[in-house]
Amino acid sequence: MKIKIIILALLIVSICAPDNIQAQRRRNRQVFRAYPVFGATASQIRGDELKGFDKWGFSAGVGTMLALTNDRLWNLSLEADFSQRGAFNNTNDPYSLIDFTMNYVDIPVTLHFTDPYGGMTFGVGLIYSRLVKQPNGLMLYNSNYFVPDTSDMSFLKNDFSIALDVRFAIWRGLTLNLRYQHSILPVKKNWQFTEHLSAVEGDISTWSNNCYNSSVTMRVMYVFGDNNHRKYAHKKGKSKKHRR
Repeated sequence: MKIKIIILALLIVSICAPDNIQAQRRRNRQVFRAYPVFGATASQIRGDELKGFDKWGFSAGVGTMLALTNDRLWNLSLEADFSQRGAFNNTNDPYSLIDFTMNYVDIPVTLHFTDPYGGMTFGVGLIYSRLVKQPNGLMLYNSNYFVPDTSDMSFLKNDFSIALDVRFAIWRGLTLNLRYQHSILPVKKNWQFTEHLSAVEGDISTWSNNCYNSSVTMRVMYVFGDNNHRKYAHKKGKSKKHRR
């Protein structure tokens, strides 16, 4: 009798196991969603006496999103990205020309919330960046009256930033992403500047600034298994019908 019960139990498990495995795989796919991402970055270095996000660079990477709630309105994302930042100026104010690029590997960790009606996703997070290539393509021609110190143009290798993130669903998993990030700690300390106030010898002013990376990135991503746009549209349609 016991043998028959054991055999019957094994048969039930063998029949149900594939379904359970498939169900578990489906749940895992819903909890974790991977995505590639690429785009362009406009950046500046706050503290270099220049203004404007005039330095353009390239950004690309991969990421994964972890659903924190069953409705997938709260998510946590982790990425590994390559990005270019730096500084650019081609005017005579305050100096003639500066153009250099720094290559970073970024590790962003972002907490997201998705509006259940509009479908827009808002995020805030922290980014650790590792400088993998110091400024290259440096071209700096000083004016007669304003002279930054170019004897040491090396930047710190570690950069910690805070990030604000907005995502717009375009179609299925295709998403447009806007991200603003700003360094929390300096990426270059005590950059020296000298300004000649007049033609009189000795009439000069000197000071130093701490420098911070600041950038705005526009990216396109494709989130595999993400069909939230249908769910939000369905909810929105139902709410309108109910009010009628």
